[in-house]
Amino acid sequence: MTLNRLSLASAICLALGLSACSEGAKAPETNTPVQSAPAQNGDASVQTNPFFSPSTLPLEAPDFRIIREEHYLPALTEGMARQLAEIRAIADNPQPPTVSNTLEAMERSGDLLMRVSQVFFNIVGTDSNDALRAIQSEIAPKMAAHQDAIMLDPALFARVKSLYDARETAGHDPETLRLIDVTYQRFVRAGAEVSEADKARVRAINEEQASLTTAFQQALMKQAERAAVIIDDVTQLDGLDDAAIAAAAKAATDAGHEGKWLLRITNTTRQPVLTSLKNRDVRQRVWEASANRGLVDGDGDTRQMVLRLAKLRAERAALLGAPNHAAYTLGNQMAGTPEAVLSMMSEVAPAAVANAKREAEQIQAAIRADGGDFELAPWDWEFYAEKVRAKNYDFDPESVKPYFELDRVLKDGVFFALNRFYGVSFRERTDLPVYHPDVRVFDVIDSDDSQIGLFYVDYFARPSKRGGAWMSTFRGQSELLNQKPVAINVMNIPKPVEGQPALLTFDEVTTMFHEIGHGVHGLFSKVRYPSLAGTAVARDFVEFPSQFEEDWNKNPQVLANFARHYQSGEPIPQALLEKMLKASSFNQGFDTLEYTAAALLDLEWHMLPPDAQVDDVAAFEQAALAKHGVDYAPVPPRYRSPFFAHVFAGGYSSGYYAYMWSEVLAADAFSYVQQQGGLDSEVGTRYRREILSRGNSQDPMQMYVNWRGQKPDPQHLLRRRGLEASSDD
Repeated sequence: MTLNRLSLASAICLALGLSACSEGAKAPETNTPVQSAPAQNGDASVQTNPFFSPSTLPLEAPDFRIIREEHYLPALTEGMARQLAEIRAIADNPQPPTVSNTLEAMERSGDLLMRVSQVFFNIVGTDSNDALRAIQSEIAPKMAAHQDAIMLDPALFARVKSLYDARETAGHDPETLRLIDVTYQRFVRAGAEVSEADKARVRAINEEQASLTTAFQQALMKQAERAAVIIDDVTQLDGLDDAAIAAAAKAATDAGHEGKWLLRITNTTRQPVLTSLKNRDVRQRVWEASANRGLVDGDGDTRQMVLRLAKLRAERAALLGAPNHAAYTLGNQMAGTPEAVLSMMSEVAPAAVANAKREAEQIQAAIRADGGDFELAPWDWEFYAEKVRAKNYDFDPESVKPYFELDRVLKDGVFFALNRFYGVSFRERTDLPVYHPDVRVFDVIDSDDSQIGLFYVDYFARPSKRGGAWMSTFRGQSELLNQKPVAINVMNIPKPVEGQPALLTFDEVTTMFHEIGHGVHGLFSKVRYPSLAGTAVARDFVEFPSQFEEDWNKNPQVLANFARHYQSGEPIPQALLEKMLKASSFNQGFDTLEYTAAALLDLEWHMLPPDAQVDDVAAFEQAALAKHGVDYAPVPPRYRSPFFAHVFAGGYSSGYYAYMWSEVLAADAFSYVQQQGGLDSEVGTRYRREILSRGNSQDPMQMYVNWRGQKPDPQHLLRRRGLEASSDD
């Protein structure tokens, strides 16, 4: 997942929960985190507020030594005021519109707002507290109104339209033509051409939606707190290793439950501990706590938010001339229409269901062999799937964790692969201030020893961080603004107790490679205009570079370099490695079905017409799954609606399908790269130049065809997911 920068509207989009938008002073001796200092008599004026002038740190990285909570709201408020003044000057300019006095002036506007918002919304997601969440709630509708004040300004739109109408004969270079087209389409899609009465309603909807998506995001943290499972007897944790039990004890102590054990609920319906817990009652408690988040009265109940957001989005789509929100959203994506997405899903869903049912037969047999006299339930799947995996492949996932120590995976795996493929290197530095002790910073250095950007990593889970994994930026790339990127990768790996190593599952290793794919998409950007730079691309293209990067974690050369025992340094035994790779193909039916069900659920919510009457979230979910034949009880959707942050708190509404759409590109691209030489710097340099460096400066499919020589072959996706082979079993 990625958050990135869209220049003019990026800060506002972040406030609205549109994740497609995100992305010197003497430095301290170490990267000790900065605690929020108390305000001096409440003074957060221009003289004392660090956001009112560029940071003096390298690449204008945020100076967390001097940033305090009370700086955010004044800087956000003043940033909006300044940008509106800049926009007003552009709109009222008596000179005929030109790229320089209109589009480039817009690209340059909002410097203060961008500077503060990129820090604020990153911190709200990674190290939040009640004070920051209160600011977020207050600022979200104001930023929605701010965006509308710009995008619905008739004088400003008239200048943009004038440039658009004359674009074919003005002699512009290709990137400028792309900027003109993209900017014009953004204005039209925002409602620039609708009546004044409809504009007023669009404004009201956007403000309400901003408040609701913010409330939804904040409710997720309450859900996590409420859903945490407290264990009184350590024997009920049989199956977890000593490190996991110690971490659960510490989590309970930190939460005020001394002498007990606490199992936190993470992002998806599936919970990692379900693979190991032997006690079926505890497994059921954990699964139900996860699956029922937001479906019970009290803190974290998001059902009314889901219903209201679906209603508002349908109404706005109608005002903007689309039959539903999905049609509106997909209008500027690669897919183009909901029908195109449904067509893809209709090809995948039957194979996924069939595979899942075959897997279920094996799992039910394992239950019987284990003496169980019960029918397979969702909380049994992961535990007994591991037994099937162990039997069929003689493989225990825990056996490989000692070979996946976090720092070695990062430096000898992720960074090694990037060095060999792209010629870049990462040099850790401890002189830059960070916002939390777990955060680390690296210089990103090109093959000619020039600096590409800065890269922050924040890998460990904590209560103040939202769930999931993502990439974002503290500063986006732009040749126009002479900016180099400052990017960050965030994950939620359980933090070991002090003195113990952080040993990863293979899934966590894969996620680390996935997120660096987003990272290099932002870091390698070489685009003139900030609104076209980095990961500011179509939602169903943005996951392509990340999924492409995933497959390097299985490359023999890369594996040999990082898969080493954390104590002895011995490489992972070849036999164990082969078992792991073979075993990783098992459970693909489950994986594909839970994802497909969630993607279809997202589409069904957003294909509702404005006059649809939906009152029961759970009933709607069940009907939607049954409609597409993916209502298979042992395999629930990866996300249920009340905690589906991608679509009700983020920017993936009608877009969760994008992971699979992008995976078609990624699977085809990785296969092509292997044919061209694999982990080879010449191959990587061309991919970097033709894909990663171009941002949204070209049409994405044309960009792909220019690099690949043809459109992607979907068969590579089926092979990647093991569906093609499984369907013949």
